[in-house]
Amino acid sequence: MKITVKNLGVLRQAEFDLGDLTIICGGNNSGKTYATYALYGFLKTWREYRVPRRQRSWIPKQSIEKLMNDGVIVIDLMEYVCKAEAILDDMCDWYTGSLSHVFAAPRERFGETKFRISLDRDALTESVKSKSIEESYGTRNRGTFSISTDKESTELRMALLVEKQGIKIPDFIIQSQIADAIDEIIFGQSFPDTFISSAERTGATIFHKELNFTRNRLLKEISQAEHNVDPRRLLYKSYQDYALPVEKNVEFINNLTSVAKESSFLTNEHPELLDWFANIVGGTYRITRNGELHFVPKKKRLRLDMDESSSSVRSLLDVGFYLRHVAKAGDLLIVDEPELNLHPENQRHVARLFARLVNLGVKVFLTTHSDYIVKELNTLIMLNHDEPYLKGIAEREGYELSELLAPEKIKVYIAEEALVQLNDKQRKSRCQTLTKSNIDPELGIEVRSFDETINKMNEIQDAILWREGD
Repeated sequence: MKITVKNLGVLRQAEFDLGDLTIICGGNNSGKTYATYALYGFLKTWREYRVPRRQRSWIPKQSIEKLMNDGVIVIDLMEYVCKAEAILDDMCDWYTGSLSHVFAAPRERFGETKFRISLDRDALTESVKSKSIEESYGTRNRGTFSISTDKESTELRMALLVEKQGIKIPDFIIQSQIADAIDEIIFGQSFPDTFISSAERTGATIFHKELNFTRNRLLKEISQAEHNVDPRRLLYKSYQDYALPVEKNVEFINNLTSVAKESSFLTNEHPELLDWFANIVGGTYRITRNGELHFVPKKKRLRLDMDESSSSVRSLLDVGFYLRHVAKAGDLLIVDEPELNLHPENQRHVARLFARLVNLGVKVFLTTHSDYIVKELNTLIMLNHDEPYLKGIAEREGYELSELLAPEKIKVYIAEEALVQLNDKQRKSRCQTLTKSNIDPELGIEVRSFDETINKMNEIQDAILWREGD
């Protein structure tokens, strides 16, 4: 999947591919969060595109008439794979108009913004062939029609489940159900279920009750307001105070009682990863039936509230619940600045945690300022060779095969100023963009901004030690 943006925040023009592990590095205010939030917002809301899309029919009217007359139709999904680029462009146009909600910012700020998603047609064809579905639609007690596909087939079948005589199903219902099924079959595998841990997660952990209380207080205010107050306007305004990722973080933490009732595939199949996470935070999270959240430090008979716990415990709370209760193979986990409040040793450990997740089939997307995280990922790349001395180092230092990374799984970008070809102009212009970083199987990831800063610090310290000013 390739994402292209223009005039998005400080990013004048940029593009990046989504890998199994995607990393965006760079200085402060360089566009990392803009790119991250824009991607998250699209993946979280693309299904909502179906509502405005119903105004345009991708389903021929003749197909609906044939269904009502014959009771069954067969649709060639490859026709829609060929239309995928146009469908995606339509989705992206709709989404670009929604960016003000994603960022909780004025609409005019995105007046010249362009957001585009590109997908490989061969990958879409494989997605179609890998799907097998059989679903019925209608009232709760009685199906009206069914939709089904078989693996290795590119045909979608739709059949009436009731007698044709005397029934009248509105065309828009049939259109929307077929279109929804086609969207899911073609794009569902390319657009993973996405969870984000925003950089504001520590505050969300502490103040989630107050944020929820503020909304409740607003509802009370609405109920007592005069008749000429529009409650919808007030509710909409209250929800625009926070960017979508922050809003979702607060919602997730407020729903932990329900979240904790489920078990992720990691809990069921890979408990060793959860043990590794518990070692990073130094204990486990507990939530009572009454919704009280506690942290239990290892080897201590204590139960700490979140405001009593360390900042690292609060910073990793939502990731911990996601891993234990939500995660599925094929998901995309986005973590904005995973190094927040973590000691350098734990920054290394969390890099190894992400590598394990990638190798278990969970895609990971990171923004980071941490040289420790990047260098630890470099180690996992460099150790991933069939050399006796490397195996000896890995064994001596406690690295496991499940942590080693193949460089082809990783995409790394640096948010920086660089020369970029804008539009059709022959000359390149210097602007804020994302530059793809080299990943060498022997040396790992090249991140110039980190290396330059570290080298400069070393130069200054050498000058002090060798008294170069004398």
